[in-house]
Amino acid sequence: MQRARFSMGEIIHHKLFNYRGVIFDVDDSMQLSDEWYEQVAKSNPPRDKPWYHVMVDNQFHTTYVAEQNLEVDNNHSPIVHPFIDAYFAQIKDGHYILKSRNIN
Repeated sequence: MQRARFSMGEIIHHKLFNYRGVIFDVDDSMQLSDEWYEQVAKSNPPRDKPWYHVMVDNQFHTTYVAEQNLEVDNNHSPIVHPFIDAYFAQIKDGHYILKSRNIN
């Protein structure tokens, strides 16, 4: 397995679709179905490399993106998304800080 280049809370830019977002989960490899991959992943990104769950800026949806399609976004302005407060406590120096999770 390849180590993930990006981490949860990192603000990214999608190179193909030109949107900003914040990563809220990371998979070591593609975890969705082969049918989903065939329908959605038109550029045929590698399934065995990291994939990211991303909250899209100024939208109400999330995306699932292969690492090869992402780059660091140096615009440190906050991401506007309805789920931000559910996952993150604050933004500091252009990186979101995850909320502490109480596990019983």
